[in-house]
Amino acid sequence: MATATVSDKGQVVIPAAIRRHLGIAPGSQLDFELVGDAIQVRQVKRAKPTRPEDGYGMLVCRKPGPRSLLDFDVAAAMRLQIKTKAVVPSPHNP
Repeated sequence: MATATVSDKGQVVIPAAIRRHLGIAPGSQLDFELVGDAIQVRQVKRAKPTRPEDGYGMLVCRKPGPRSLLDFDVAAAMRLQIKTKAVVPSPHNP
């Protein structure tokens, strides 16, 4: 168990081994909870960054023949989904 000293400003340094193990880096957010007479600290998990290829297959154009980006109107697809409550096929939601 590591021991840390609280500064005049209430700051504590998290031991490097713990930071490395949990992937805590500058800018990471932590939640603090009082559990009895102890403090429980949890790292706030963020959504992983996405890449353009992660969205492959989310929009479907049933227009035959060659297509351009203008055929994929995201706003229209979202309005249609809301209107019909249809599920838009995606690699994450087949």
